Amino acid sequence: MATTLLGLLGVLICALAVSSEVLPQADFDVKGVAGKWYLIGFATNAEWFIARKANMKMGVAMLTPTDEGDLEMAYSSLNPDGTCWRMNHLAQKTDVPGKFTFQSERRTPDLSQDVLDKFTEFSLEQGILSENIAILPKNDECP
Repeated sequence: MATTLLGLLGVLICALAVSSEVLPQADFDVKGVAGKWYLIGFATNAEWFIARKANMKMGVAMLTPTDEGDLEMAYSSLNPDGTCWRMNHLAQKTDVPGKFTFQSERRTPDLSQDVLDKFTEFSLEQGILSENIAILPKNDECP
């Protein structure tokens, strides 16, 4: 399942499967998304999420384009005990510039209610159950 990167930046880059009707901006450049992003919202019907969503908090991701056009994503979230939980993913490019097989971050930790509402509406349109759409509480960043 593919997700669009730039097509969701205005709404919220989120972790959900996006249908092929959503296309990224025609002049998409992966280098434009490099840097620090915040994971604010999450929407998926996946069992792992359902089991953990009540304890999830906002995290940070560093996005780094590769020479091949893919996108390295290094994610971290501060645990209540002060330790950090980290994971890395590689979002692989597709034949459509700006469309990758994974994505879930935001540039700032604050969003307007309008954007959050659009995220919820979009998630519901993609078949995500309303109880599986979460706006994560803010969290301190890992040192």
